[in-house]
Amino acid sequence: MDEAMSEPVRTPPFAAFEWLLSGRYLRARRKEGFISVIAGFSFLGIMLGVATLIIVMAVMNGFRKELLDKILGVNGHILVQPLESPLTDWKDVAERISQVQGIRLAAPVVDGQALGSSPFNAAGVFVRGIRAGDLVNLTSIAKNIKQGSLDGFDEGQGVAIGRRLADQLSLHAGDSITLVAPKGAVTPMGTTPRIKPYKVAAVFEVGMSEYDGIFVFMPLPEAQAYFNRKDDVTAIEVFTTNPDKVDVFRKTVTEAAGRPVFLVDWRQRNSTFFNALQVERNVMFLILTMIVLVAALNIVSGLIMLVKDKGQDIAILRTMGASQGSIMRIFLITGAAIGVVGTLTGFFVGMVICMNIESIRQFLSWMTSTELFSPELYFLSKMPAEIDVGETTAVVIMALTLSFLATLYPSWRAARLDPVDALRYE
Repeated sequence: MDEAMSEPVRTPPFAAFEWLLSGRYLRARRKEGFISVIAGFSFLGIMLGVATLIIVMAVMNGFRKELLDKILGVNGHILVQPLESPLTDWKDVAERISQVQGIRLAAPVVDGQALGSSPFNAAGVFVRGIRAGDLVNLTSIAKNIKQGSLDGFDEGQGVAIGRRLADQLSLHAGDSITLVAPKGAVTPMGTTPRIKPYKVAAVFEVGMSEYDGIFVFMPLPEAQAYFNRKDDVTAIEVFTTNPDKVDVFRKTVTEAAGRPVFLVDWRQRNSTFFNALQVERNVMFLILTMIVLVAALNIVSGLIMLVKDKGQDIAILRTMGASQGSIMRIFLITGAAIGVVGTLTGFFVGMVICMNIESIRQFLSWMTSTELFSPELYFLSKMPAEIDVGETTAVVIMALTLSFLATLYPSWRAARLDPVDALRYE
């Protein structure tokens, strides 16, 4: 019985007294205030790092998604251009392509540049001739008509213009816009510019300044006559059900065309732009990860100072029977608590800001009397934020892992502390 009483009592890992001591060390006394300040800065660093990472990644994702939706809402996923001969058989080609499984729309278009003018101003415009039925199927245009309508678009000589262009030229639905093309009628005196007024049938707003400021949609027959197209079109814009799998459709579209054609998909047309976005996104992730890493290093320095300050406590605990594992777990919990609470708080702050990013932008713009997200520079009329579940989870796991790894060395050092030396130098 005496032998049984003399045996040390072994406590299970992460016992109640380990959590109790860890909590006590987190609430430093006045003379240990400097350690508490370091812990506070570590918490703030991890919180701000996680929140900033979540916000920036969400804004970058939203920026890419919104731009992709705007660009692919007006331009086709695949551009079919003629080879060897003009596209005079565009009706048959468009019909065959539209029968391909996965093709949502095949729209013949006539593209050209002109000068748009009104009694008040003038601006360069991009004129696109398109059939009324195809224009109605472009939901980014048809569902964003702000003035007028597309009724009778094919019958009359009316055009649809962007909201920013209408504002620049001081035009409204029902007014007239004069289009000037450099290549008009051929006369004995040379080629004269073609000048023709058109009624503004509708004003649309896609939400992308580049399109709202230059696009003019015109009935296809009128565009053919205006740009001296006898019976051919510039190209056929093909819209698929899944733009990310555009490679799957290249072969079938080429076969369905039934004539020599040259295909250009949306990634080739916008490769420089989206590659730049991807590079910027990756670089921002690496830079902002440094914030979390610095905060984790603060945890290391704070715990090392705490271990040095608590040398006598560690020695007493060891002489009372606490194992090296218990000592290590006490400081492990202390450091990990800072990282876990900071990460979860940063996650919550980041999610709240992402869900209210546009309201925050408007408030800051009002407070500073400046335009923080200019549509002319960023192409979009509002600040987007798209939260990716997998990406956000990866940020949280990364922050928790760094916080945990930061506690290993100080905790190991505390467990290896010799009780005799700790009492001798205290």
